[in-house]
Amino acid sequence: MPRVTVHRRAHFNAAHRLYRKDWSDEKNFDVFSKCSNQYFHGHNYELVVSLTGEIDKETGYVYDLGKLKQIIKDEVEEPFDHKNLNLEVEEFKTLNPTAENISVVIYDRLRKIIPNNLDIEITLYETPRNFVTYSGD
Repeated sequence: MPRVTVHRRAHFNAAHRLYRKDWSDEKNFDVFSKCSNQYFHGHNYELVVSLTGEIDKETGYVYDLGKLKQIIKDEVEEPFDHKNLNLEVEEFKTLNPTAENISVVIYDRLRKIIPNNLDIEITLYETPRNFVTYSGD
């Protein structure tokens, strides 16, 4: 069967601060600029989850997008939306919540649930002009 990619868009709003605890405020500002603001800042994140695999002969689906919608809601939207990522999301208590790291965390959360015969690609828009893509190691 042909391999096809299906996509599901999602959205969440979250605050974060880019900084390293082991650096001075001056070094954090030099590296992360205003994104290291001690009072945090927020983004309206746009997420695209893409799954690539063979079309199922019985259903005609690569993957049921209704199921994918629910997985994204449970694993991304509920835990991240309207949260301070640094303070409220366990992975970011020790990991700098850059767009790069957020996309890897999302991938890892989904990879545990999505069948291994499907390739996953995460595209995360931090702003309309700044985005990252991650598809595993």
